[in-house]
Amino acid sequence: MGSLKTDEEVDQIGEGSKEAILYVNGVRRVLPDGLAHLTLLEYLREIVGLTGTKLGCGEGGCGACTVMVSYYDEKLKKCLHYAINACLAPLYSVEGMHVITVEGVGNSKGGLHPIQESLARSHGSQCGFCTPGFIMSMYALLRSSQTPPSEEQIEECLAGNLCRCTGYRPIVDAFRVFAKTDDMLYTEASSLSLQEHEFVCPSTGKPCSCRSKTESNNNKCSLGQGTVCMERFRPVSYSEIEGSKYTDKELIFPPELLLRKSSPLNLSGFGGLRWFRPLRLQHLLELKAKYPDVKLLVGNSEVGIEMRLKRMDYRVLIFVMHVPELNALNVKDDGIEIGAAVRLSELMKVFRRVIAERAAHETIACKAFLEQLKWFAGTQIKNVASVGGNICTASPISDLNPLWMAARAEFQITDCKGNTRTTPAENFFLGYRKVDLSRNEILQSIFLPWTRPFEFVKEFKQAHRREDDIAIVNAGIRVFLEQRGENQVVTDASIVYGGVAPLSLSARTTKEFLIGKLWNQELLEGALKVLQKDILIKDDAPGGMVEFRKSLTLSFFFKFFLWVSHQIDGAQCNKKSVPLSYQSAVESFHRPPVIGSQDYDITRHGTAVGSPEVHLSSRLQVTGEAAYADDTPLPPNGLHAALVLSKKPHARILSIDDSGAKSLPGFVGIYFTDSIPGDNKIGAVIADEELFASEYVTCVGQVIGVVVADTHENAKLAARKVHVEYEELPAILLIQDAINAKSFLPNTEKWMRKGDVDLCFQSGQCDKVIEGEVHVGGQEHFYLEPNSSVIWTMDGGNEVHMISSTQAPQKHQKYVSHVLGLPMSKVVCKTKRIGGGFGGKETRSAFIAAAASVPSYLLNRPVKITLDRDTDMMISGQRHSFFGKYKVGFTNGGKVLALDLEIYNNAGNSLDLSLAVLERAMFHSDNVYEIPNVRIMGRVCFTNIPSNTAFRGFGGPQGMLITENWIQRIAVELKKSPEEIREINFQGEGSVLHYGQQLQHCTLAQVWNELKLSCEFSKAREEVDQFNSHNRWKKRGISMVPTKFGISFTLKLMNQAGALVHVYTDGTVLVTHGGVEMGQGLHTKVAQVAASAFNIPLSSVFISETSTDKIPNASPTAASASSDMYGAAVLDACEQIKARMEPIAAKHNFSSFAELASACYVARIDLSAHGFYITPDIGFDWVTGKGNPFRYFTYGAAFAEVEIDTLTGDFHTRVANVILDLGHSLNPAIDVGQIEGAFIQGLGWVALEELKWGDPAHKWIPPGYLYTCGPGSYKIPSLNDVPFKFNVSLLKGHPNVKAIHSSKAVGEPPFFLASAAFFAIKDAIASVRAEVGNNDWFPLDNPATPERIRMACLDQFTEPFIGASFRPKLSV
Repeated sequence: MGSLKTDEEVDQIGEGSKEAILYVNGVRRVLPDGLAHLTLLEYLREIVGLTGTKLGCGEGGCGACTVMVSYYDEKLKKCLHYAINACLAPLYSVEGMHVITVEGVGNSKGGLHPIQESLARSHGSQCGFCTPGFIMSMYALLRSSQTPPSEEQIEECLAGNLCRCTGYRPIVDAFRVFAKTDDMLYTEASSLSLQEHEFVCPSTGKPCSCRSKTESNNNKCSLGQGTVCMERFRPVSYSEIEGSKYTDKELIFPPELLLRKSSPLNLSGFGGLRWFRPLRLQHLLELKAKYPDVKLLVGNSEVGIEMRLKRMDYRVLIFVMHVPELNALNVKDDGIEIGAAVRLSELMKVFRRVIAERAAHETIACKAFLEQLKWFAGTQIKNVASVGGNICTASPISDLNPLWMAARAEFQITDCKGNTRTTPAENFFLGYRKVDLSRNEILQSIFLPWTRPFEFVKEFKQAHRREDDIAIVNAGIRVFLEQRGENQVVTDASIVYGGVAPLSLSARTTKEFLIGKLWNQELLEGALKVLQKDILIKDDAPGGMVEFRKSLTLSFFFKFFLWVSHQIDGAQCNKKSVPLSYQSAVESFHRPPVIGSQDYDITRHGTAVGSPEVHLSSRLQVTGEAAYADDTPLPPNGLHAALVLSKKPHARILSIDDSGAKSLPGFVGIYFTDSIPGDNKIGAVIADEELFASEYVTCVGQVIGVVVADTHENAKLAARKVHVEYEELPAILLIQDAINAKSFLPNTEKWMRKGDVDLCFQSGQCDKVIEGEVHVGGQEHFYLEPNSSVIWTMDGGNEVHMISSTQAPQKHQKYVSHVLGLPMSKVVCKTKRIGGGFGGKETRSAFIAAAASVPSYLLNRPVKITLDRDTDMMISGQRHSFFGKYKVGFTNGGKVLALDLEIYNNAGNSLDLSLAVLERAMFHSDNVYEIPNVRIMGRVCFTNIPSNTAFRGFGGPQGMLITENWIQRIAVELKKSPEEIREINFQGEGSVLHYGQQLQHCTLAQVWNELKLSCEFSKAREEVDQFNSHNRWKKRGISMVPTKFGISFTLKLMNQAGALVHVYTDGTVLVTHGGVEMGQGLHTKVAQVAASAFNIPLSSVFISETSTDKIPNASPTAASASSDMYGAAVLDACEQIKARMEPIAAKHNFSSFAELASACYVARIDLSAHGFYITPDIGFDWVTGKGNPFRYFTYGAAFAEVEIDTLTGDFHTRVANVILDLGHSLNPAIDVGQIEGAFIQGLGWVALEELKWGDPAHKWIPPGYLYTCGPGSYKIPSLNDVPFKFNVSLLKGHPNVKAIHSSKAVGEPPFFLASAAFFAIKDAIASVRAEVGNNDWFPLDNPATPERIRMACLDQFTEPFIGASFRPKLSV
């Protein structure tokens, strides 16, 4: 262990221990030198072996790696606890601290913590991969709160955690109990003070009897604002062990760390990396003098990203968190002095304190900072990121730098000799990531002056997603007014924008224009004209969205003008310069807590079927004990693999130089096409792909080879060192380009016909005919668990085994056997569970495992491959983008008579499942509408992007969205509501679809009418119209959308399922089936079927894993049909065993199933059975275009109400009501979870998640590259995007005769219902356009991002930049 100075000088600093130590879950660990390159996450997972903390993204954007860090603050003399992202935290940054991971909170053997118990019981964990992160965020909040947190604080603490499965509502409900009750968790009182049958009401925190009322009405499960108490809201200190003992079980802060004095650190890492931790400013300045190009860091939230993702090579890092002079926070008479190392969460606390304590006019800038920081980032980032780090990074989209500049802040700069100088923030930023600091200087502190009377400072920001997102454009605007008689005159001003130039840009000409002028309408109009010329954005500016960004600069200033005028009006009560209808434009967004209700009947069948049981793995998932593929420990001789990927969208490979890779430390081997023992040709349906590209590459990210090394990082480094020479060839990237070039995959043209479309158009039956085009955007799966496989050989390489994160273990088995030249019987693939799939791990995970199998087989050594998030997103394919051209004929009454549709999807560079996706889109192109004459032509486009693949809905949502677009257009043409057009054209019982299938047991009308009643549609319409008439700049919209989703694989042969059931002599049952558990609750439902079949408790049934050596030839877990098929297969096996048991059971009266099982064993009766199921009465003939592709349909409908900010394009969903017909649900709680999760995922597709490729629409991105390849740039819904009121109902009293126990499939059908929010947004936009006299139909592509919403809202701020027909660019 080195030091900064002589040993004597170090001794004078403190008597503490010289070795670097860390406590993890109460266990002392010595940190050796040489680990400076490691993150805390790598240390926890790879060295300590604590795999509960997950790697989801590696950039602090998903929260799966959240842990709690505790340290003793010398200044405050107390322990501080806070959540951090372990994936970004350098290992040595937590030296001397106590790290608590999910394993340290509670476990299934020793007892769950109340937080874990509550989440498990509330159905808040589905795939479980994100669950430990949520647990730790909540745990850190509770440990750091002196009093129970508010609901708002709870939702805020989860801002940095993403979930792709649940839709967030059950997570919020699970944690809400900690806000509403007394803080009994951490007191000895616990539940002992309650009477035996008393219950604590989550609303009041006092004993009540409302739970008993709920239990008597167990058919209705309603969860309001805590007014109806639920079974799961029992006092939260329960467990199998005595709950009151939790107080003793909480891990304390280690006494050694209380007594230990910090010492300076001088440590090293891989590749010559140096790590310093000075404890005094003088030390820091000496180090800076010695290493002028050193990187100073506190939270590593920027440097970590630069080193990991941008491959920047920094050799010396100085961790400055412990330098007291940089942590100063002094409230002075003239302002606040803020040390450069002060963390953002600490800054927020100080701002809150001064706002409460000081005169209101002094803290206006503080309020602006506080509001901006609220949306700045997730809690974990704000807990570590420093003020100075954000400033010196000088990002052109920094949220804070425009405010520092506008608020007259001054920066104190110190050089290595201790000389200080002060510079105004306005002059500090010199260019793109360049600041006014010389190599021997550091930023020491920031001084923020108090605002003066009649000085106004306001923050602005617009991002793709409101919470935890980087800005598209932000601003800090200040004006200082002087009262002159009745008027106010501008004496000083500052207008600074981010996101419009390479640096935070001050609009100096506009400032000069404002000074000396009266604050009135004339000033506003003049300033907007000057501003247009002052802030110029080039058409090819990085980031695109140029017109949107320009309009935002004007919108922000207009909002500022209204806000200041409103403030002045408030100060001068008699004056009203802001019209009432304008006031909503200046109100800051305040989100109420999420309220949800779930309404369903419980129809029990036997001991378990129909019961709302919790997910069988939930207790393992909330404790981090649930194992995923990447958690599998590698043996000592194990290797890590990384892929060598193409950097060109279309090119010939001229040469490959791998010498750079071979010379690196840790390198073991590199393999290309000539290394493959078997066949290089692979493919999901036809073999049109290569495992390793041999001569040509057809997309960026295509696999050229694979490298293996001793560590994951070394393998990635070696893969990057492989140099490939290319001869570039022309690339096709968009559907339109493919159509123009006739670039279609062979044999993929499909037709469907019903009636005579041409005759209908020519006969004059149609009063009106419309034609149009619909662009449908793609979507990234964003499963929280990246693709991962561990592969090893057995018996000298004669067998190959693997554990894979896949929805189709049989596909992995098939691919690996194929490329290795082995029979399938010698290859075994096992899957315990996967951290989300959504179709993305159906076919596109197999080539990744196959690539890793080559070195494993050839070297006879275990190999693990786990993709980084950016690589996973780049190479594994997404939901298909679609392009539809329609021609629709209809009557004046709104009856649709003819549909002529051309539909194209973007397959990417191989067929994969694209044809099946296109076919399902064609099947669903009627949605729920009776159309007498239909002609649909579909084509699959070949393009030079990675092959697109299955995704929840499998083309159905794209087909239905095209349909709903023309339905909505008919409504505009006829001046009727879209809901009216929908109702006029509904299919019903006996309707014959355009592919010949007849509807049976159609519940569409019942679902629709029940929804219409529950959402009080007419009343909602009146209220929205009323709101819109009183608000110019905020608008609301509503919509109701139906769906009909066909259940079955459209390829007949895939509709088969196998299962294996063993009954043991103790009466327990082991079930194995071909389906994969990916969070959808498949294992839970199947276990319920087995439990009810044998009439035993659910706890007696166990499902271990899915394995190809137990169930052969299994279809992928997809198409929503797994519960139907595997449930029926398991039931078949159970019935066989029961039939064998029957003679024994008839002879004796056994007291338990265990006794019966034992007696059968004694009688030598086989207690094992293989069950099998084929879906009956299905089949479709593409030659005739007729048949029954689906066993039945799941019907649903949704209502949504949204509110948009017309000036910025921001929106939120106020209400979502969803109703589905699921027959008699096998497990209503799990089904409700599927509906909520699908709806929120669908909301992402229609309104948030935009894929941006390097294509002609985005010329600022390199050709063929995916720009949105991580949570930093690709935004899935966060907790903040959940509807304020989120109500889910299951239709009652309609059993489904065509599936097991009268149930229906649920996984995919609800996804499309989120389009209700999309059409509600369109409804709101139509209201805006009507105000400027534009009542024509207009196109709105999905996703309806802020850019698309804003640019469709025509007004004086968009007029200078666009025309009425402007359509923002979309990668389709």
